[in-house]
Amino acid sequence: MERIVREGYSYLLNHSALETVSHVVSLLEDDELFNAGTGSQIQSDGVVRMSASIQDGTSKKFAGVINIENVQNPVQVAKLLLNEDDAVLGGEGACRFAQKQGIPAYNPATAQRLAEYQEKRGKAGLGTVGCVALDADGKLAAATSTGGKGFEIPGRISDSATVAGNFVNDYCGVSCTGVGEDILRVALAAKIVTRVSDGQSMMDAYAKTFGELAEFDGFAGAIALDKHGNFGYRDSHPSMVFAAFDGLTLVLFE
Repeated sequence: MERIVREGYSYLLNHSALETVSHVVSLLEDDELFNAGTGSQIQSDGVVRMSASIQDGTSKKFAGVINIENVQNPVQVAKLLLNEDDAVLGGEGACRFAQKQGIPAYNPATAQRLAEYQEKRGKAGLGTVGCVALDADGKLAAATSTGGKGFEIPGRISDSATVAGNFVNDYCGVSCTGVGEDILRVALAAKIVTRVSDGQSMMDAYAKTFGELAEFDGFAGAIALDKHGNFGYRDSHPSMVFAAFDGLTLVLFE
């Protein structure tokens, strides 16, 4: 993670926030340590299906893919959809769109995930990856990608390609990880961003939203960045690992 975050920060110095979040999430998707892209969890029928989304805080354009198969970087497909009228595609439609864009076929399953599937040990499922960036022009962007929770019913929709799991505007951006169903129940990312936009401090927005999550012992974590460069984080069951640049200093959290 430290390597990827340092590379991502160097990239941000010469690129927009939108370009940076897609770049960093692609790097995370390419590392099989994470449950996104290569190394994604395998669903109950033996197929890897992935979801990802991206949003530009300035234009408010949101795009995503749900249950896409046979691509290396779902976030890159989502980024391409920012230019389309139909911005969120699922299943076969998402796969066909990727093929038409010339994205090569790719098998994201790894030996470890295959072994977990054979042994029915799909316990990880909480390795969703995400990035929020603020660029030199003061623009925010966010992107999130996941391989699902593992052994789910084919067709299950997670939070990562929705505004519950990935949301940003001019004021704040949030990316979430955890149990998608719990995140959807409280619209976690959208609520935090909305509350900051309405004038609440990031700390108060986190407290209020995670308080709602606690009502049913929900499992989630969220990273946030506001327009001033302040970052926030919280998880309901300590397990989230993330990194942030505080000025020019890299800070790692486990």
